[in-house]
Amino acid sequence: MDKRNLAFGRVNFILLAFGMVIVILGFILMSGQGSSEAQFNPDIFSSMRVKVAPVVCFVGFASMVFAIIYRTKDKQTNEDNNVANNKAVISQKKK
Repeated sequence: MDKRNLAFGRVNFILLAFGMVIVILGFILMSGQGSSEAQFNPDIFSSMRVKVAPVVCFVGFASMVFAIIYRTKDKQTNEDNNVANNKAVISQKKK
């Protein structure tokens, strides 16, 4: 398969993997023992589980969105060159 036909580049996949690791880390921070009917565990309301871990997950999801949107400069310069070439062709046709 040709490299030009791929939607994502190598950098995108690396950023996606990095975001996934951050999300997994957030879920690990949220995990732990829960309460049972016989005994209440106050650790379920710790600040790490309630505040820190969801923020870590959110940062991971946001970085994954950034990885999907991110475009490498090679694609941008190729598209800019194509636009410039199309404008030159259009201006030559008008003459």
